[in-house]
Amino acid sequence: MAKNNNGKMSREQAGKKGGKATARNHDQEFYEEIGQKGGEATAKNHDQEFFEEIGEKGGNARARQRNNNNSNNS
Repeated sequence: MAKNNNGKMSREQAGKKGGKATARNHDQEFYEEIGQKGGEATAKNHDQEFFEEIGEKGGNARARQRNNNNSNNS
């Protein structure tokens, strides 16, 4: 793994290494559980307007992706 200028791992490299270790040590059930907890915490801390906004952003991003794919296939 490449080192940064001071001979230490970058934050990105450390995160990637930790993520791989976590993936080796946990199964799908673990990820489902933490996803559920995260979703519940988000719902508790945000109102309907927040979810409408992120839903619209996701829909717009998906539409752009779909339009890009269609123009590449022409």
